[in-house]
Amino acid sequence: MTSVVGLMNPNLINGRNLHKGFSIFVKSEESKKRVQWRFSMQERPLRTPQATASSTTETKATEFNTTAYEDKMLTNYVPVYVMLQLGVITNDNVLENEEKLKKQLKKLKQSQVDGVMVDVWWGIVESKGPKQYQWSAYRNLFEIVQSFGLKLQAIMSFHRCGGNIGDDVNIPIPKWVLQVGDSNPDIFYTNKSGNRNKECLSLSVDNLSLFQGRTAVEMYRDYMKSFRENMEDFISSGVIIDIEVGLGPAGELRYPSYSETQGWVFPGIGEFQCYDKYLRSDYEEEVRRIGHPEWKLPENAGEYNNIPEETEFFEYSNGTYLKEEGQFFLSWYSRKLLLHGDQILDEANKVFLGCKLKLAAKVSGIHWWYKTESHAAELTAGYYNLKNRDGYRAMAKMMRRHHAILNFTCLEMRNTEQPAIAKSGPQELVQQVLSCGWSEGIEVAGENALPRFDRDGYNQIILNARPSGINQDGKPRMFGFTYLRLSDKLLSEPNFSTFKTFLKRMHANQEYCSEPERYNHKLFPLERSRNDESLEKFMEETEPIDPFPWLTETDTSIRPYESVLSRLRSTFLRKKS
Repeated sequence: MTSVVGLMNPNLINGRNLHKGFSIFVKSEESKKRVQWRFSMQERPLRTPQATASSTTETKATEFNTTAYEDKMLTNYVPVYVMLQLGVITNDNVLENEEKLKKQLKKLKQSQVDGVMVDVWWGIVESKGPKQYQWSAYRNLFEIVQSFGLKLQAIMSFHRCGGNIGDDVNIPIPKWVLQVGDSNPDIFYTNKSGNRNKECLSLSVDNLSLFQGRTAVEMYRDYMKSFRENMEDFISSGVIIDIEVGLGPAGELRYPSYSETQGWVFPGIGEFQCYDKYLRSDYEEEVRRIGHPEWKLPENAGEYNNIPEETEFFEYSNGTYLKEEGQFFLSWYSRKLLLHGDQILDEANKVFLGCKLKLAAKVSGIHWWYKTESHAAELTAGYYNLKNRDGYRAMAKMMRRHHAILNFTCLEMRNTEQPAIAKSGPQELVQQVLSCGWSEGIEVAGENALPRFDRDGYNQIILNARPSGINQDGKPRMFGFTYLRLSDKLLSEPNFSTFKTFLKRMHANQEYCSEPERYNHKLFPLERSRNDESLEKFMEETEPIDPFPWLTETDTSIRPYESVLSRLRSTFLRKKS
């Protein structure tokens, strides 16, 4: 078996890695040369009309050639957004440090970023009481973003900020919702030890009228409806182009199986989160229905920081996950998660129906233990993914149903950067999930999981954004990428120069394009969710598929010292002028 490290060897021709039930395809040397040839063409300096004033004839010819060339390259353009700080709006519902933010946004705009993303926290906007929405701080923020000519991706954040990797502020869900949990703690996700996780509401209460007459889904729907009503001008003017719908912890479609507030430490396998009384009752009813009342929720799956081999459930050769009882449980557990996402996305689709924007949902990049038989960390999160069972196809199909973008994480990660003990496979995982999305005909976007400022991390992102490199059709290509996140460190040198070079590469070496239709991103009114396929049918389609071909390295890489040289050149030209 060829190792992934070996696959990163540029001298390997047509390598295939059969690990985990599918192949990693590596393009041949001949194919790589063609891609490099295409890139070498775009590296030629373009003469713009402003730079050729010697004659009218020459100006017209240059303008024609430049436009045709740019249009061809724009099919490979991947827009880049920057996530704003988690606490840009404070718990008191005030825009934090407005003047500093303006300076930062000005700098981002000058770097040719396409837009920004921001969490719109449920715990801030509806903090005063049910349906008492306060949007003024976010309207102020959106007006500032608009004034700089930036596009905006808004996250409907129905979870708590605090307790996840990278969280530097604490924003709980609304106090009046938490108070319901004081008398009924089963509204929260619960592990087998009975510990409650108050990061978000359990999917078990999606349709229970426990919140002053409303269900959880109704609260989410009303919040999104109020957002649309109060932000209609930003939507109609094309400032807000994307609504990412929060579906769980960290806004992701998953169970909170690995939470630092519960004592989890990487690379622990995490724990199942289905022991509240509502999910327990649902499971007991299901096993009675199929004639196995003796089956119980798992008690042998270990604790947060176990490794798979330490548990009976995830033992690689004879674990419970391989037996009929375990398989039924995992199917039920993952099905509940998919139904949860389907229902909330359906409500979001109805709320934003007719708006010229995209819906999106985020799936977590759980890469640790990916190279083991049981994929334990994915299973505890609700992703029933094994070497002979694709756990992401049903998610992609569900998002296709609602015309939603699949947003995936960990795009910056490489296998060689991960500790050997974790048996991680971020590269194969990214290939699997992105390929699922593209195979189902949906748009795929992505984020970095951890802050990166180095060329290796950026080059990996560029590779995943265009796995086949620059090509005439611009396919496959990610719909967009969001960088986490805006900070003083990002805007300081030499980090910012490297980031600007990264932007240029993501834009296929083109200047910022203010007309998304030119790179096939024209927004159309959101259509109603499809109902021609049942969710039950989606869940049956779990056969693994071969991933799309991936180059071993991007054909538009940031070269060593390139950003430094570019910075020196800019400084020289400024002084000269």
